[in-house]
Amino acid sequence: MAFVDYYKILGVSKHVSDADIKKAYRKLARKYHPDLNPNDKEAEKKFKEINEANEVLSNPENRKKYDQYGEHWKHGDPYQNTAQQQQKSQHRSSQTGPGGYSEADFSDFFENMFGGAASGGRGGGVKFRGQDVNAELYLDLRAVYETHKRTLTINGKNIRITIPAGVENGQIIKLKGHGGKGVNGGPNGDLYIQFTISNDSKFRRDKEHLYATVDLDLYTALLGGVLMVDTFNGKVKLNIKPETQNGTKVKLKGKGFPKYKKEGQYGDLFITYQITTPTHLSDKEKALISELQKLRS
Repeated sequence: MAFVDYYKILGVSKHVSDADIKKAYRKLARKYHPDLNPNDKEAEKKFKEINEANEVLSNPENRKKYDQYGEHWKHGDPYQNTAQQQQKSQHRSSQTGPGGYSEADFSDFFENMFGGAASGGRGGGVKFRGQDVNAELYLDLRAVYETHKRTLTINGKNIRITIPAGVENGQIIKLKGHGGKGVNGGPNGDLYIQFTISNDSKFRRDKEHLYATVDLDLYTALLGGVLMVDTFNGKVKLNIKPETQNGTKVKLKGKGFPKYKKEGQYGDLFITYQITTPTHLSDKEKALISELQKLRS
């Protein structure tokens, strides 16, 4: 297996913090994301490399193994255990390799692990579970208003997944068996997808509830009337009571966001009225308001 410098792929040094690695990954993932680079094979290849590097370096335990064992980091623990056992029982005179273990120790380890398959041995060997894979999926709020399917490319393999309506920003879901391939017939690892959901709508979301502020003109607030307001999936007509006060809140039941994995169930939409004062009054309007002021006093 050729050595791949994951630090170089992310454009960071070996001694950067976990936060710097995450920052570098997000910046590059946005730049080379397939949705932003359609039919660009080079960008697609770069995106795969970035994800692979992040899967290793964003996990502190994996990063430590990678720093110590390089391209053999996935099998660092069993290699270390095997090498320690062999050191107790044997003294090798061959040249010592990285980490204080001999080349012979290293060869024996892989022969044991793969059952001697590489050298025509007996086959079988120890089974290892595949590596778990972490991926980040960027969506906007409208994309998660309805359940839909999407194809992800993970380690060169296309995976068709269903994204449930109502998934939240930062939420992580697990797809069992869609991670790294197992070794020697071992089980595959799992795929963990973290959702990053942007919101450029006029609504503030809190789980399944939505919140919005709506302008209400002074005259309708005083006398009552009808107001058309936006919901997340269309407009509705609201009846405004006379003498409605600024900051009044109303609840539109079932007009919020879908509840996660609860088909057909929705939260509520909470509307806050913000009364607007008229400007550029005509002389007649000023006279009428002055007359009203006299009546009120």
